[in-house]
Amino acid sequence: MFSKSAPSAAGTPAPVAVTMERSSMLRFETAGESHGECLVATLTGLPAGIPISIQFVNHELWRRQQGYGRGGRMKIETDQAEIVSGVRHSHTIGSPIAIIIRNKDWKNWTGALPVEDSDGAEDRKKPVTRPRPGHADLAGAIKYNFQDARYILERASARETSARVAVGAFAKTFLRQFGIEVLSHVIAIGPVRLQRQAAWDEIVALSQKEEVVLGCVDPETETSMKEAVDHAYRTGDTIGGIFEVVAHNVPPGLGSHITWDSRLDGRLAQAVVSMQAVKGVEIGSAEEQAASYGSQVQDTIHYDKEKRRFTRGANKAGGLEGGMTNGQDVYVRGFLKPISTLRRPLESVDLATREPSLAAYERSDVCVAPAAGVIGEAMAAIVLAQAFLEKFGGDSLAETRRNLEGYLVQVREF
Repeated sequence: MFSKSAPSAAGTPAPVAVTMERSSMLRFETAGESHGECLVATLTGLPAGIPISIQFVNHELWRRQQGYGRGGRMKIETDQAEIVSGVRHSHTIGSPIAIIIRNKDWKNWTGALPVEDSDGAEDRKKPVTRPRPGHADLAGAIKYNFQDARYILERASARETSARVAVGAFAKTFLRQFGIEVLSHVIAIGPVRLQRQAAWDEIVALSQKEEVVLGCVDPETETSMKEAVDHAYRTGDTIGGIFEVVAHNVPPGLGSHITWDSRLDGRLAQAVVSMQAVKGVEIGSAEEQAASYGSQVQDTIHYDKEKRRFTRGANKAGGLEGGMTNGQDVYVRGFLKPISTLRRPLESVDLATREPSLAAYERSDVCVAPAAGVIGEAMAAIVLAQAFLEKFGGDSLAETRRNLEGYLVQVREF
C-alpha cells in the first residue's frame, strides 16, 4: 500500500490509501475455442537459460489425451505445440513465450465458426439451444445475452486445458532444474477407490508407462475402475473421480502466511478448482482431519541431529502449513464431477421455444480422470513455479539458482 496527497475539504493535501494488488512474476493466459482454428497460450516471466524440449511438451500433451473412457475427439486431435516466441536454440530467452496448438477438427467447422461474417453464414451455424445441466451453457447464455449457447460452450470446453498443459510443461521444466517433480495418479473412479497411500516411486513408474488406462498405481483397483467406466458407457452415463497431484522435493518456505492471497494452499486450491468439472479440492488428508481430534492429525516435529534437519512423524498436512510449504511433499486432490454431456440426455428447456426438451449432445467423454490428473499437474506446477520465483527471483536460471543456494545455506544453518 502507498499513499499520495489529495486535496481535503479545507484545501490541504490528505493522504489517500491505494491498495497494490499482489502480482506474480510468472503469468499465463490461454485463448481459443474448442472447434476454432487453434489454442493459444502465452507465458511471461520465466528466467532466461532454461533448457526446453519440444518433445517433452508434446509428451505432456499426449498424456492429457490418454485414458480409458475418452471420446471421439481424441481420435481426431494429435496435439503438437508450436513455440513461436520466447525460446531460441532450445533455451528460454527471458521474453514472453507464445505457444500455438492447432485444432485438426477446425476443417469441419470453418463454415460454422468463421471470423468474418458473410452471406449465407447464418445457415451454416451449428446452434445449441438446449443447454446441458451442469455445463456453462445456460449461465453463459444469460450472462452474454446469447440465444445460442454455441459461443459459450466453445470456450468453456475442457479442450482449453491443452493450452494449460503446454504452459505447465514449461513450469515443470523450470522446477526440474531445482530437483522438484510434479506428478499425479487417480485414486477414485465413481465408487471404486484406492484404499492405500501410493508411494512416490509407484507414481513415477506410472508416469513412465506407454499405455495409460485409468492412471491408478494398483492394477487390481484399476481393473475395478475400468468396470465402473464400462457400466457408465453401457448406460449412456458419465462417471467422476478423484485425482491426486504430488509435488516432490519442494523446499520449505514457498508461499506466505501474511496475506490471504499469498497463502500457497489457497492458490493451489483455486488453480485446481478452476479446471473444468472439478468441484472440490483437498490439501493433504483434509477430509480425514475434519472427522478427527487434533491430537490425531497434526504432523509431529522431530530433529535429526546427525543430518541437522527437522523431520515429521507424518504428512497429513500435505506439505503445507500456514500457507507455506514445510519441506515435505505437497499433496493436492481434485474432486471431479461426472462431465455434463450425456449420451442419454437429461431434461432441459429449449432457449428458442422455452418448451421442455432434452439437453443437447456434443461429442464427449465418459471418464476424464486420468487426463484431469495431468491438467492438475500443470496447474500445480504453474502455481509452484510462481511461488518459487516470488521467493528467489532471477532474470536468468543461474541467478535463480544462486539465490536458492544462498537460502538453502540459511535453512541448513537454522
